[in-house]
Amino acid sequence: MSVDPEKLYTILLNHFGDQKWWPYDPEYHKINGSDPRFEIMIGAILTQNTAWSNVEKALFNLKKNKSLTVKTIVEMPVEKLKLMIQPSGFFNQKSTRLKVLADHVYEKYDNSLDDFFKRDLQEIRDELLSLNGIGPETADSMLLYAGNLPIFVVDAYTKRICKRIPIKINDESYDEIQQYFESELSKNLTKKDIVSMYKELHALIVELAKNYCKTKPSCSNCPLKQDCRFKLI
Repeated sequence: MSVDPEKLYTILLNHFGDQKWWPYDPEYHKINGSDPRFEIMIGAILTQNTAWSNVEKALFNLKKNKSLTVKTIVEMPVEKLKLMIQPSGFFNQKSTRLKVLADHVYEKYDNSLDDFFKRDLQEIRDELLSLNGIGPETADSMLLYAGNLPIFVVDAYTKRICKRIPIKINDESYDEIQQYFESELSKNLTKKDIVSMYKELHALIVELAKNYCKTKPSCSNCPLKQDCRFKLI
C-alpha cells in the first residue's frame, strides 16, 4: 500500500511530535532590534554540506559579534566573515554566498526584507536561484521558513525516503517530488495551514532520516516499518 504525504505527516508527527523548525534565536533579535528572517537565510546557506550542529557554532560567532543583519554582512571584511563562519565548513564559498545575498538585499531592496518577500513567490525564487551558490533547496528553505511562503523543501533525506517507501512519483527529481507533495498536501488546507504543514513535514522527514532512515537504515523501531519496502527484516 502506498503512503501519501498526508499519511506520512500523520505517522511522523505522532512519533516525533512538533519540531517547530526552523530554529532561530528570537530573544537575540528582540534585544538587538534585528530581523530573525535574515538569521534563517544565513542558516540556509551555512547548512549546505554540513551538520546543523556546525551551523549553530557559526551562528553563535555571528551573534557574539552582533553580525546577524544584512548591513553588518555587507560591511564586514570577508576575511573576518570567513573566520566567524569557519565551523560550518566550506567557509570560503559560504562567505562569498553570504556577501552576494546581503549585497543583493541591501542594494536592490534598500536593506528591507519586507520588500524582498512581499512579491510573487516564483519571482523571488527565480531571483534567489540567480545568485551565486543558491540552489533549489537553499532558495526554498529561505522562502518557506523566512518568507512564510507556501513551497515544499526537498532535500537529500526526502529523496532517500521517497526511494524507500511507496511514494507515487514518476521520477526522483527535485521538481517532481516537490510538485507531488505540494499537490497532495494543498488539497484540503488553507494557505496558512499549508505553510505550517510544509515546515513540519520537512522537519519530520529530517528527524526520520537522522534517527532511522539513515544511509545504513535502522529499521526495527522505525515508525514507517509497516509501510516501507526497504525495511530490513
